[in-house]
Amino acid sequence: MSLKKIISTKDNLQVLFEDNHLLIVNKRAGDIVQGDKTGDKPLSEVVKEYIAEKYNKPGAVYLGVVHRLDRPTSGVVVFARTSKALSRLNKLFAERDTEKTYWSIVKNEPPKASDTLIHYLKRNPKQNKSYSHINEVPDSKKGILHYQVIKKLDNYFLLEVKLETGRHHQIRSQLSAIGSPIKGDLKYGFDRSNKDASIHLHSRKLTFVHPVKKEKLTIIAPLPKDPLWKACD
Repeated sequence: MSLKKIISTKDNLQVLFEDNHLLIVNKRAGDIVQGDKTGDKPLSEVVKEYIAEKYNKPGAVYLGVVHRLDRPTSGVVVFARTSKALSRLNKLFAERDTEKTYWSIVKNEPPKASDTLIHYLKRNPKQNKSYSHINEVPDSKKGILHYQVIKKLDNYFLLEVKLETGRHHQIRSQLSAIGSPIKGDLKYGFDRSNKDASIHLHSRKLTFVHPVKKEKLTIIAPLPKDPLWKACD
């Protein structure tokens, strides 16, 4: 039996920060950030509906998608409300002037309590999957992350992951490569999926400089409501 996925709507949107330039939300695991072949309503459209209703805006609402999270992942997603904010944020993210912290829950304890993982990730578009290689292979991109075990749960381990690069499925692929696939992540070697089709990977914290006000912003996304995440709080 699969649990019904709770997806974001304009009425239940979890807004973490909002001003004239930015709107930052806590994405639920069922949300897609941008439209895809499923035809499901993307989070970007939900955010536009929220803005239109809240600010009584007639006509089209401008909204720029700055970055994405995989559909089964939850956590911080930033949208730009002006073209100026979008171009500056795009530059910020492209130049990695952001600090991204993820939390993930794995069943198999990693080989070390903390480590830096360096792999060469090669994407297979047909499978929508990235393979981690120790040595460089053709068409691969270098992926670097730092992790540490921050809590031991009854049957699982909570890891804090800091990304240095932002590759396709990077955390999922690299943790799988060291024998610690993320809970629920069938695609990367976990033995069973979660009932709501989520995986236990959460974009917990994002730090960056506001594109217009030039102030440092640190956004923390509350954890999803499930017993295992609750044990981590």
